[in-house]
Amino acid sequence: MKQYQLGLYEKAMPGNLTWEEKLMAAKTAGYDYVEISIDETEEKISRINMPKAERLELIQTMYKVGIPLGSMCVSALTKYSLGHPDYDMRTRGMKILEGCLQLASDLGIRYVMIPGYDIYYGDSTYKTKHDYSQNIKKAAQMAEAYGVTIGFETMENEFMNTVEKAMKYVMIANSNYVKIYPDIGNLTNAAVLYQHDVIEDLMLGGNNIIAMHLKETKPGHYREIPYGEGHVNFNAAIHAAWQLGVRRFVTEFWYLGETDYQDQLNHIRHYFASLIEEECE
Repeated sequence: MKQYQLGLYEKAMPGNLTWEEKLMAAKTAGYDYVEISIDETEEKISRINMPKAERLELIQTMYKVGIPLGSMCVSALTKYSLGHPDYDMRTRGMKILEGCLQLASDLGIRYVMIPGYDIYYGDSTYKTKHDYSQNIKKAAQMAEAYGVTIGFETMENEFMNTVEKAMKYVMIANSNYVKIYPDIGNLTNAAVLYQHDVIEDLMLGGNNIIAMHLKETKPGHYREIPYGEGHVNFNAAIHAAWQLGVRRFVTEFWYLGETDYQDQLNHIRHYFASLIEEECE
């Protein structure tokens, strides 16, 4: 039995590929699964309305290729944040989340990552934090009903940019189905900002860490930083996560028009698999 699973973020591949092509690209590179994205575009959000026949076809494609969709990233809740001061916006966010949980259940996806934002496009206030807390309690009940675990992604904002802050909402949810799915790049930037130890912060999650995003960052920069050009200590992060019982990791990077994207997938998968396998020895 393989001791860990290494997943690939869907957006690391060209968006115009079919699901069969995306899954095959990930499998060819040696990944164990793909993390599907439900971002704030209507195209991606519409996936939650996927007809049953299409869901079955996607399952059949996973079996045909031999690699599953193993997790889901619901960044649509950046725009439709669960603490948004506009009732219609946060209500739609809850509907999107429930649709994602149902889709995940149908496709066999066990983990649904949601961004740690009470609000992104606007100011955080007492009310946005209160509404977020109330909706997280409701989200926990939905997750329990669908049997799918929600994981808070640690973000770049003051609201939830550390594991310590994420733990507050794990406690508020008070559910075995609401945990933490940290982004080590974002955590590293927060450690620089607050002058604390990123590994000490990670360890505060205890057995509430379900998986980890392996993303490169620089101080003040959070996206599209090539691996090796940032400041994240992946060796230390993976070692600490392994000690906490984490066995699922996802390489989070973006396709930026490279013609050799398959070679890039192969190289990145090999690099991180080597780091993780050091922990298996």
